[in-house]
Amino acid sequence: MPEMTSSVAAFVGGDGERSPALTLPAGVDLTAKLGRLTLKNPVTVASGTFGYGHEFHRFYDISQLGAVMVKGTTLHPRAGNKPPRVVETPAGMLNAIGLQNPGVDEVIRTELPWLVSVGATAIVNIAGHSVDEYGEIARRLDSVPGVAAIEINISCPNVDQGGMAFGVHCPSAAAVVSGVRRATKLPIITKLTPNVTDIGEVARAVVDAGSDMLSLINTLVGMVIDIERRRPVLGNTVGGLSGPAVRPVALKMVWDVARQVKVPIIGLGGIVTAPDAIQFLLAGASAVSIGTANFADPLAPLDVIEGIAAYLAAHGHRGVAEIVGAANPGFLGSRP
Repeated sequence: MPEMTSSVAAFVGGDGERSPALTLPAGVDLTAKLGRLTLKNPVTVASGTFGYGHEFHRFYDISQLGAVMVKGTTLHPRAGNKPPRVVETPAGMLNAIGLQNPGVDEVIRTELPWLVSVGATAIVNIAGHSVDEYGEIARRLDSVPGVAAIEINISCPNVDQGGMAFGVHCPSAAAVVSGVRRATKLPIITKLTPNVTDIGEVARAVVDAGSDMLSLINTLVGMVIDIERRRPVLGNTVGGLSGPAVRPVALKMVWDVARQVKVPIIGLGGIVTAPDAIQFLLAGASAVSIGTANFADPLAPLDVIEGIAAYLAAHGHRGVAEIVGAANPGFLGSRP
């Protein structure tokens, strides 16, 4: 990964000493209830930004997180795209990793048992080239110990086949969700792409097809050109833009989708600090994911958890559910 000294790091606090163990105020319940999925707190880490947690577990006990969204998992191993695969941008980064992963069988054999052993809540992000592939991955994960839910990736902009191609059309998005729904009893989260005309239309389609929850947004499509070489910097030409630069776009899309569907939403896109995360909760997200910030500051998710708890205590709230959708007059979800 690049040293994000000029963009993302500038948005991340925490230069002083911090503890890798959470310190939370008494009397505040951070439990996040997302339908059939209950998390100890509303802060997760976004798929593709946390690997399988090994590196971060050296910094802190990752079982303190609401959940770990593991790296995108495919039916067969993938080598990913040719390098360069990451480039820094103003207030963010572009990545074109291309879903590099060892395949679902190896993830089941080695990675998920390790996550169980450290007490982490694991949500497996899956991607495929066809509806049948998505269904087969879900079938193999269905009875694996420690898998709390499946996140369907129909929004990755960095692969030639599948990925975002499924997520930009309602019929194909719904077909993938229906196929996964038939293959598993686990809670299903569908990760939506922002690279559409109407994200609400896609959200309604996948909920009607059986998605229990939604996560949004995945990355925006972007590129950088090397002006001396006169060629794109990324080996894949384009990549997914993430980081603080996309946060206002992500927040608006969560706001819009929360007014159109009743299922729980996990909000993500440029969240770095607790105030960032609280905005997403107020807009209608029941939980959030920290992504690009992890690269600049491994302890960022713990800061966000503590900051949310402090906000709730300061405003007299007993639990996080009390603020979900509180700023959004069109919010369709339920609150205590």
